[in-house]
Amino acid sequence: MNKTIPLLLILCCLVARPQAQNTVPPPVAPAQPGSASAQDPGAQKARTLLDKMIAALGGNAYLTYTSRSEQGRTFSFYGGQAKGLGTDYWLFWQYPDKDRTEVTKKRDIVYVHNGDKGFEITFRGTAAMADKEMEDYLRRRAHSLEVVLREWLKDPKTLVLYGGPGIVDNRMAEQVTLLNAKDDAVTIAIDADNYLPLRKSFSYRDPVDNLKTEEADTYGSYRPEQGMMTAHTIVHSRNGEVASQRFITHLEYNPQLSASLFDANVTYDPQNLKDKR
Repeated sequence: MNKTIPLLLILCCLVARPQAQNTVPPPVAPAQPGSASAQDPGAQKARTLLDKMIAALGGNAYLTYTSRSEQGRTFSFYGGQAKGLGTDYWLFWQYPDKDRTEVTKKRDIVYVHNGDKGFEITFRGTAAMADKEMEDYLRRRAHSLEVVLREWLKDPKTLVLYGGPGIVDNRMAEQVTLLNAKDDAVTIAIDADNYLPLRKSFSYRDPVDNLKTEEADTYGSYRPEQGMMTAHTIVHSRNGEVASQRFITHLEYNPQLSASLFDANVTYDPQNLKDKR
């Protein structure tokens, strides 16, 4: 599979500078289901912070938009250093599980995700995305802000915990953690002044080596777009090290997207090409 443009660059729904160290303290341990946690002042404060954050993002308009198109420039990093001069990209997203990303000026490398299937389209044809890449992509999608705020937050089994104040990217923040019924957690650092999300993070254990990995998105350069406050710079990091960064130059909410954008069928197997060599 073509590795020229790492998939990490274009996924996720990605600040003009490397992410500052998150000094927000960890959240308090959750109470057991059925306890008085719902009446806990910390839980109530966390809910209030989330409500203010959603309102700051655009309220119901943010929670219900169904499609998005954006274009900009994205960069990959290795060892904390940018790799190359970046590349242009065009992204088309449709809730809940479809997206298409075209990269390079010629838009001749395309990544398509539709449900639990992923494809890479190049001059060679269309190949199925590698299992590891799909696993990483599906994990990030399951922990996206759209999924967490639209699905996790509405589930009565999800615990909402207050983690206290701190500093994220040189701004005062309040931390809230959502813990779902599967003991899966996402932590959001909310700007203490304007209530916009500054950082979203989650962690998991690698199925191969069982080591803990944290992935995080840091948001900046907010500007209004169709009544919704939208981050135009996004940094994605893994275990505290910047992995990719994207700058959005144009964005539209709720565009009419053709279903054909997300259609793809495998035409070749990259492994066969390697075997022939």
